[in-house]
Amino acid sequence: MTSTAEAHHIGTCRPTTDLPLLLADLHLALLPGDEVRIRLDPVPDAGWTLQRADDLLVGAGFVPDTISWCDTGRVEVAATRIRSLPDTVAPDLRLLVVGLNPSPSSADTAVGYHRGGNRFWPAVLEAGLASVDREPRRALRDHKLGMTDLVRRTTSRADEVAPAEYRRGAERVERLVAWLHPRAVCFIGLGGWRTVVDRHAVAGEQERSFGGRPVYLMPHTSGLNAHSRLADLVEHLRGAGRLADRA
Repeated sequence: MTSTAEAHHIGTCRPTTDLPLLLADLHLALLPGDEVRIRLDPVPDAGWTLQRADDLLVGAGFVPDTISWCDTGRVEVAATRIRSLPDTVAPDLRLLVVGLNPSPSSADTAVGYHRGGNRFWPAVLEAGLASVDREPRRALRDHKLGMTDLVRRTTSRADEVAPAEYRRGAERVERLVAWLHPRAVCFIGLGGWRTVVDRHAVAGEQERSFGGRPVYLMPHTSGLNAHSRLADLVEHLRGAGRLADRA
């Protein structure tokens, strides 16, 4: 574990909506276990609070150890960079994909669903939601496809995550959705949605919204999920895209 002496100034004179990607860049420049001081100094807006600052740090793969409000809306943070996968999100999203939690391969490469055998990227490409394989920033820029997870903690299997972790993570992601207002949200993996919202839910469009936005629920794209063929996953993602375009 190492500690940085100087504070990293993030978002100076920038809108708060720039912070997720700026913090993701900082995450990628550090190593797991690094302790860091961060100064968040964006142009404050009506929603800029300590809660939002904390949510953004967690979403970027940091554990805030201390967080305090300073003058003019500046936030001072002492945090630890964990082995995780930072959010790839921005305003004006067509679709926000919400996974369960990062795999070791995703955390170590900064690419969600990177692990061999996972069919997310083949399905996303065939569904027309992205055009470059395993390039989440390109998908965000060119197709307005955002990505996050309910839980930031990295595990080898999703069943290693406790229900309470999903519930805490869902509160953060719901605030993220209410803030960035994507056209629609696509939950990948039935277990997360069933744990936090509707235990009887089946794949497809959901009656309940999330953060005020419509929801599509689909099976997990892991190769361990033998019940769903690639063609099925492609059709689910196309359905999520259609939901977004109607919203």
